[in-house]
Parts: sequence; structure tokens; C-alpha cells
Amino acid sequence: MPNRTDRADSSPNAATSPGPRRRLATAAAAFAFWITMAGTTAPTPLYPVYGEEFGFSPITVTVIFAVYALGVVVGLLAFGRLSDQVGRRPVLVSATLLSVGAAGVFLTADDVAVLLVARVLSGFSAALVTGAATAALTELLPPEGRVRPATLALFANMGGLACGTLLVGILADVAPAPLRTPWIVMLALAAIGLVGVASTRETATHRSGLTLRFQPLRIPSEIRSDFLRSAMTAGAGFAVLGVLTAVTGLFLGTVLHRSSHTLTGLVVFTAFADTAMGQLLVRRIKPGAALRVACQGLILAAALIALAMATTSLTPLLVGAAVNGLATGIALGHGLGDITTRGNPQHRGASVSTFFAILYSMLAVPAIGVGVLIRATSLRPAGTIFSAAVALLALTVLLSLARTRRTST
Repeated sequence: MPNRTDRADSSPNAATSPGPRRRLATAAAAFAFWITMAGTTAPTPLYPVYGEEFGFSPITVTVIFAVYALGVVVGLLAFGRLSDQVGRRPVLVSATLLSVGAAGVFLTADDVAVLLVARVLSGFSAALVTGAATAALTELLPPEGRVRPATLALFANMGGLACGTLLVGILADVAPAPLRTPWIVMLALAAIGLVGVASTRETATHRSGLTLRFQPLRIPSEIRSDFLRSAMTAGAGFAVLGVLTAVTGLFLGTVLHRSSHTLTGLVVFTAFADTAMGQLLVRRIKPGAALRVACQGLILAAALIALAMATTSLTPLLVGAAVNGLATGIALGHGLGDITTRGNPQHRGASVSTFFAILYSMLAVPAIGVGVLIRATSLRPAGTIFSAAVALLALTVLLSLARTRRTST
């Protein structure tokens, strides 16, 4: 006969009842979210090694990276509502299974085509896990508890993106076989995440049934101008994150002559960790000032990255990555806040998916553009031109905000 805890956990209100089963389910969902996102940035410190091993150019690196981001966009549009239709547990299991598969493909990769397959799998895993894990954590944790669902989801998401690249960078430096050992570790961690979510119970009390179709993009008409400004600002920050993820190893190796994979991981870790901090910081900034602060931060970050290119110095690159992360997090948090508080609730899911589709497109396309520029010129002028483009986009939004403010007064 089941005990009282088992009966509570199997009830429709299991997500809100206290008990060890709920805590284990929360830990499993958060860990699956973390390791899946960690797997998406794990290849970053290894790109220079892959380049030497397989003999490809910097533009190939940016294409390999961009394929992941485009996979996320397609996955969001095709499967963004899947956990609402079939439940959180099967989608979380599918996402972590894809993460295991991606690590396995990376482990056995012997040419560029195999790397592209691995990146597509990573993109789909990220697209699946983001909505399902966030929803599961919301159902498992009380909204007014000591740890809020949105905060835990944020740190699982951005923490995974930050830690994946640093963990693999360290392993590539200290462990044998830098293209094999890190993936064995990532595969093992993803397998633990898979077992964890497979062992939990379903948290969704209502499932609408499977209907596969692309979710249409939707820009909310009631907040159109604010939505576009937030998307442009956060998108500019995502563009920098994408380029840092794709070519930091190349910059450190060929310009600074530093072959440390850990250092590459540290730069990208700093950018993503500060993006999480920025999303928390936005709560302490007046809503009317958040985008202005973000734009000013992006302009400063672009100047610091350009300075790093001009002076071949590591310090401005690290500081620029941190400032860009904070600014991006502020813009991201502000944009999502506008959608959830001012947008039409009936179209909220489509609006959020559209917002992230824009951001991930900005993560991918500029990285390829930088790869083309590197091929046409070299890394340093390409980085300077890219920094100027980011600053110009942020300045455009800043001037638009100033005009709107003058008009309203």
C-alpha cells in the first residue's frame, strides 16, 4: 500500500505538495536543463583543435556554430508548444536524449559533416528543453517559495551555457585526448540527466494532444515598437555572444598566441554568466531606463572589443565580454517582461517564440558574416568592423528611445 507521500505525489496537485519526490523531480529537471544547455557551448574551446585536425578555415567554424543557432530557431517554431501537447516528461526525455546523441556524435566525429550533424542535434535539444524544463520547474516549485521557478530556470539555462564551455576548456587542457575526453564526460553527464528525467513523473495536469505544425511568428501589435527595440537591442548582444563563442579560440590562438582552452572557455563563461546577472539586475532598473542602460552597455562593450583587436590585449576582451553580457541580460529581461506583462495573454507563447527566433537568428547570421570578413581581410579588422556594426545598432535604438521620449513629453 502506498504511503501518504506517494499518494500526495500521484495526485493532480503533486507539483505543489511538499516532499522528497518533488525535490528530486525539481533537481532532475534543473540538471537536465543545465547539462543540455552546457552541451551546446561545449565545442567552443575545441574549434581551433578541430580546425587543425580536419583542416578547415575560420568561416567553417562560424558555419558550424551558426547551424546550431538555426537549429534552435527551427526547433522553437516547430516544437515550441510540444510539452503543452504531450507533457513535460516526454519532451525532457527527448531533449536529454538528443544531448546524449550530440555528445556521442562529437565523440566519434572525423570530419566537418559529422560536426554539423552534432550541432543540429544540439540545436534541437536546446529548443526542446527550454520550454519543457521552464514549464516543469514552474509546476514543481511554488511561485512564492524560497527559490522561484523563473530564477532556477534562468540559472539552469545561462549557467549551462556558461559552464559547458569552461568545463570542456579545462578538460581539454588537463586531460588526455582533448577531442575525446571532454565528450566522454559530457556524454556521461547527459546520460545522468536522461536517467533523472526518465525517473520522474509528469507534472502537466492538462495536455492538448499532438498537432505538428510550425508556430507562426507574431509581433504583438499592442507593444510593437517596444518589442522591436528590445529585440534589436538583445539581438545585438546575442550577435556578440555568437561571435565570441565562434572565434574567441581563434583570436587567442592566432593573435595573442595563447593556446589555453581554459582561457577560451573563461571568456565565453564570463559573457554568458553576466547575461544571467543582467536578467536579475533588470529588476532593479526603472522600466523606462532599462533599454537605455542596455544600449549604452552594448556601445561600451563594442568599444572594448574593438580595443582588444587594436591592441591585441586580453583584458579589454574579458571586460567587454562581461559588459556585453550584462547589457544583453538587461535587454532580454526587459523584452520578456514587456511581453508577459503588457502583451496579449492569448498570443504570449507566439510572441515569446518570435522574440527568441529573432535573438537566435542574430546569434547565427552575424557569426557567418564575421567568418566571411575574416576570409576577406583577417581576424582583427573583421572584429573591428563587427564591433562598429554592433555599436551602430545599439546607437540607433538609443536615438529612437530619445525621440520617443521627446515626443511623449
